[in-house]
Amino acid sequence: MLELVTSEQDEECSLLSQPNSVDRSWRLNFDGLQLCPEQKEKKPPRGLHDCLGVLGPEDNVAEYYQQQVEMLEGFSEMDALAERGFIPGMSKEEREKLAKSETFAIRISNVANMVLFAAKVYASVQSGSLAIIASTLDSLLDLLSGFILWFTAFSMQTPSPYQYPIGKKRMQPLGILVFASVMATLGLQIILESMRTLLSDENEFSLTKKQEQWLVGIMLSVTLVKFVLVIYCRSFTNDIVKAYAQDHFFDVITNIIGLIAALLANYIDDWLDPVGAIILAIYTIRTWSMTVLENVNSLVGRSAAPEYLQKLTYLCWNHHKAIRHIDTVRAYTFGSHYFVEVDIVLPAGMPLQEAHDIGESLQEKLELLPEIERAFVHLDYEYTHKPEHAQAHS
Repeated sequence: MLELVTSEQDEECSLLSQPNSVDRSWRLNFDGLQLCPEQKEKKPPRGLHDCLGVLGPEDNVAEYYQQQVEMLEGFSEMDALAERGFIPGMSKEEREKLAKSETFAIRISNVANMVLFAAKVYASVQSGSLAIIASTLDSLLDLLSGFILWFTAFSMQTPSPYQYPIGKKRMQPLGILVFASVMATLGLQIILESMRTLLSDENEFSLTKKQEQWLVGIMLSVTLVKFVLVIYCRSFTNDIVKAYAQDHFFDVITNIIGLIAALLANYIDDWLDPVGAIILAIYTIRTWSMTVLENVNSLVGRSAAPEYLQKLTYLCWNHHKAIRHIDTVRAYTFGSHYFVEVDIVLPAGMPLQEAHDIGESLQEKLELLPEIERAFVHLDYEYTHKPEHAQAHS
């Protein structure tokens, strides 16, 4: 018995005194499973099955291998973080340049919304088309929504550690949520107004040649400008700029629907104008309702994908040789980023200072990942107890 205790103490001392860079045989290693460049570049085929939302047998196989490639790439990224203490990526200058570009995209979108709104007001006055008026009201809400998104971006850039100790990352999905809710409300209002127009006896819809020329010229110009902004804003990964891109794309659709409805009502029958407005409103409600559901998930603490949890588990296990078990790895949404909770098991007789250094360094590594807002590392000496915070899962 004495010899057994002595051997366990010697093993523990070797774990504490031996630096990680000497012996790496204890680490998980997937170097032998790395794929060749041709396999990495190969993407799943995009055919008729993909367009219909159904995967065929060949598509399923290709999708499986693509997932394996992404998994190995994620493990390689975690290895780089464990070895170097940082993830290879953009420099500080490159990040600042990207931030300036994102700010410019937001500003130019707001200016464009103001100018195009004025042009569409003139087109609405000239034509009197309900579909064009609905599209103009949408542009008015673009200005309001642009202010909401600008305010959320500004709030996130001005931290207040005493009033908001965990940051303001939830401001971003909250702003997008308000944005989407307002747009869906507009769609409902347009439906009600269009139904009233269909059921009432109003004057016939008619445009003169001059009014038609102004209407077509303004709406096509507005659509072209919005289409250029869609392409520009979609080149960014920032969620707020992507929301602007979605808004610009929505404007392209509504402008085309409004113009076609007005021209058909002018040349064929009056009822086509309110019908076009109803179609536009239904598209509005559908589009922004989906946006609401996406951002609700980010606010209620939805779990990260299993593939992401695999990466975190891989990083935790390869962090230090003294880690005996990994009890829990959780990652859940906190606004646009994740909160992470990790429970690791260390030797029972390990000094507090050593255990603290292992846990703190793991926390720092986790918080270096760009998707993680905060990480909490809990240290334990056994893993047979009930999970912490059991009442949250009952």
